[in-house]
Amino acid sequence: MALINPNMAATFPPPVMEARRWIDGVTFPPQRPLINVSQAAPVDPPPEGLRQAMADAVLQDDAAHLYGPVLGLPALRAEVARQFSDAYDGTVTPAQVAITSGCNQAFAAAMATLAAPGDEVILPTPWYFNHKMWLDMGGIAAVPLKTDDTLIPRAEDAEKLITSKTRAIVLVTPNNPGGVEYPAETVSAFYDLCQARGLTLIIDETYRDFDSRSGAPHDLLQQADWEETLIQLYSFSKAYRLTGHRVGAIIASEARLAEAEKFLDTVAICPAQVGQIAALWGMQNLGTWLGQQRAEILDRRAAIEEGFPALAAQGWQLLGCGAYFAYVTHPFALPSDELARKLVAEAGILCLPGTMFKPEDDPSGARELRIAFANIDRAGIAEMFSRLAQVKL
Repeated sequence: MALINPNMAATFPPPVMEARRWIDGVTFPPQRPLINVSQAAPVDPPPEGLRQAMADAVLQDDAAHLYGPVLGLPALRAEVARQFSDAYDGTVTPAQVAITSGCNQAFAAAMATLAAPGDEVILPTPWYFNHKMWLDMGGIAAVPLKTDDTLIPRAEDAEKLITSKTRAIVLVTPNNPGGVEYPAETVSAFYDLCQARGLTLIIDETYRDFDSRSGAPHDLLQQADWEETLIQLYSFSKAYRLTGHRVGAIIASEARLAEAEKFLDTVAICPAQVGQIAALWGMQNLGTWLGQQRAEILDRRAAIEEGFPALAAQGWQLLGCGAYFAYVTHPFALPSDELARKLVAEAGILCLPGTMFKPEDDPSGARELRIAFANIDRAGIAEMFSRLAQVKL
């Protein structure tokens, strides 16, 4: 075999792609079609008005086909700054916003400005697997921060993990894979810890539009000199169904974004213009529609919580539920990576095992599953519960 970067070889295959291979060769009869709860991405297209705006840009805006600014369209950066300032009752300037090719690239760009091979970054577990993969590929140690059955990390536990090599702590809220919404006091405690220890706090808020709480989920953007400690990440993919167009954002200091620009220019030169035009149109025109989408996701969350007692009676446990996700423990003797494969044939359900979200030496992952429920309605959720209740292994 040709030489392979050992850091690349050390990380795991993309989990969602691996799970998709489990359905190869499996037949799902019409009366029991596959219930795919493996991926946290909307499968419906954007609303017609947004698609029309994109079509108009393709046909009428010649600039949409050219390279744009590396840090994104000025109008979109300004709109993000305005809306985040309003939503968080803080101050974000357009110069403190960069647009990226999806939120995964936002994380990669932010991390490229922070950590070098041999450094350490603290990730609460269960972690978002792409965060772990990026750190692996960069030779950066992901230090797991264990959480209890509430899935809420504690700053005092993180403080014990800090070493001279620690560069950042990463929080995802609402959480992927756990679904839990971190309390404002939890987020503030991590901010205070990072500020006191000279670290950076990265908050990935990909699912902020589906937070069940009213008002701002934290007050960090109100803090004086927040940009010295905080990097906030966002995704337009879930809000406006733009997953295939790859549009995300970084909110950080102007100085840090100048460093991130080097990374972004080298990797993609600029975010896709049509996706940015779509994101801007969505932010300016789809507030009511997005509120309706949020209400639907919250209703599906309620359906999970209302229907779960039937599974709980069989030994299942609901650890977390929110945004797009339910994170559960199962009652079977099989480890979750084997169970998840068996559920494809036994129940016609494709979900991800907890082993994809935990370190290899953490046995708790073998008891856990992630269910991404955003693409199944109440009837689909009821059918999923019915099938899981009938599984006998």
